Amino acid sequence: MGIRSTDQIDLEVGRRIRIQRKNLKLSQTALADQLGITFQQVQKYENGKNRISAGRLSVIARILQVPITTLLGADDGHIGKSRKNQDDASSPLKLLTIPGALQLVRAYGKIADRKMRRSVLQIVENIAAHRRKL
Repeated sequence: MGIRSTDQIDLEVGRRIRIQRKNLKLSQTALADQLGITFQQVQKYENGKNRISAGRLSVIARILQVPITTLLGADDGHIGKSRKNQDDASSPLKLLTIPGALQLVRAYGKIADRKMRRSVLQIVENIAAHRRKL
C-alpha cells in the first residue's frame, strides 16, 4: 500500500488547528517546539499538505486545549461531507483564516448592545458590497 496524498479532510483538520492555535495566540514556532518538530511542519499540517498521524493529532489537541473531536470536525458535522456545491469562500473555517478575521469576530463578540452589533454588521456589509462594485 503506497503513501496516500492529502485530501479535503486533511485540509479541514489543518484549518481547525490554525484557528485553535490563533485563538490561543500561539505561534507556529511555539506549537512546533511543544511538538518537537519544525514550524515548517506545522505550516504543512495547517495547509493540509501533510497528513497528521492519530497520535500527533492527539498531542496537538492536548496542546491546543480542545477535544480531538473538535479538530476532526465531529462537533460541526463538516468533515467527510461533500463540498461540491460549497466554495471555499463560504466555509466559515476558511473565512477565519483570513488575516484579521478572528480579531474582528472577537471584537464583535465583546459588543454587548444588540443594536450596536447590528450597526457594526451593517457597516461591514456595506463596505464589502462597495468593495465588490470597484
